[in-house]
Amino acid sequence: MTPAMDPPRVAAFVQARMASTRLPGKILAEIGGRPMLMRVVGRARRAATVDAVVVATTTSPEDDRVEDLCVTEGVACFRGHPQDVLDRLYHACLAIRPEVVVRLTADCPLLDPAVVDRTVTAFLRASPPVDFAANRFPGDRTFPIGLDTEVCRPAALERAWREADLPHQREHVMPYLYETPGRFRVLHVRADRDRGELRWTVDTQEDLEFVRAVYARFSPREDFGWEEILGLLDREPDLASINAGVMHKSYRDAE
Repeated sequence: MTPAMDPPRVAAFVQARMASTRLPGKILAEIGGRPMLMRVVGRARRAATVDAVVVATTTSPEDDRVEDLCVTEGVACFRGHPQDVLDRLYHACLAIRPEVVVRLTADCPLLDPAVVDRTVTAFLRASPPVDFAANRFPGDRTFPIGLDTEVCRPAALERAWREADLPHQREHVMPYLYETPGRFRVLHVRADRDRGELRWTVDTQEDLEFVRAVYARFSPREDFGWEEILGLLDREPDLASINAGVMHKSYRDAE
């Protein structure tokens, strides 16, 4: 774990690994002169509700590059299980000891800090309290794909770590918390208007080219938000065609 830190109240964990079935090494792909992973970390750090950002990568030799980058950039990095991401995140949580866990992924370089804050704030203010909050659920999303934010209590994560036994529950970390109604108290944070059909994540070369085009349009700014991207797409609708043909994976699919 590098570097050392005091226990934060809210810690965001960015899960990241070089292996990817559709676009290997994508998390270090360059976007506007910066590796995609650092784009995600930078955006997560702008979230006012987040006290610490930790990259959770694997112990695989190919992810030495991820740790090296984090050391160079002064980003906390935890290394854990290559395939069992739930185990990796759980042990990263043990190392950091936050009161609240935020799960993000390294293939979402258009992540909006305001959306992270909205989700975390809804979680913290929920009455009665909830165990898990997210801004999307399977088959029910209103934010574009690529703004996904999941929030939970460490105790709920620990129970999932102990009890989840299906492959997709171990790989995608949080399904055990929301798949069975009544098992946990959950909250769905929705956008004011439904734009869940938009695809802003990076799984393919087409996705990467779309994101690069968005960053190029806003350059040199790095703090543009998701509603500004919507405005850009209204002005330049052809941008959305770059990755319009990419099929989004189910949450039960392997990475």
